[in-house]
Amino acid sequence: MAYSNFTIEMVREKFQLEKFETLGVFSEIEPMAPSEHLTTALAKKVPLASSINTEKARSELIVADVLVELREKFEHRISFFSGIDFSIDAENGLIGTCDFLVSLSPAQLHLEAPIVILVEAKKEDLTAGLGQCVAEMLAAQRFNTEKGNDIPRIYGTITSGTEWRFLKLEAQRLHIDIEVYQIAQCNKILGILASMVEQKA
Repeated sequence: MAYSNFTIEMVREKFQLEKFETLGVFSEIEPMAPSEHLTTALAKKVPLASSINTEKARSELIVADVLVELREKFEHRISFFSGIDFSIDAENGLIGTCDFLVSLSPAQLHLEAPIVILVEAKKEDLTAGLGQCVAEMLAAQRFNTEKGNDIPRIYGTITSGTEWRFLKLEAQRLHIDIEVYQIAQCNKILGILASMVEQKA
């Protein structure tokens, strides 16, 4: 089994998670204004990515730009990785490749704990990616603990590039925000991501 094989119910039952589905878990987070560079880039790239309509195009043209902006906002004190192998626990199926990882470490040449955000890019159906994203969040939780650098919360994001949904894992408690944020709300998306880095959400 690999991350991509998990459904939300499979991962909840296998790892005995308490699951809470709530509207607006992150709605009170303050927005963060995007740079002029990101605003201009998204104006060009969102229609193109939507026309190509593949996960790869949406990841490269939209999601990566948002995460690079997040890294810039934190003056490179965080790192992010794209498409790396993140096999943590083969016995429990926590193996495979993650679309994007964000770490609180500034090291960019290799992955260091603590991992704080997992981003899973999907072509369209955000709900279908929930199980995979949660499995990756659990793997990050274990990775951080093994490295002696565990943090209270791990966050997850499932995105099509144009739509974003957010999750939070605290110990065995999984919170899923059923609100979906549009890329037009980029300031809100950046604000939520920044609050995750700061462990405030």
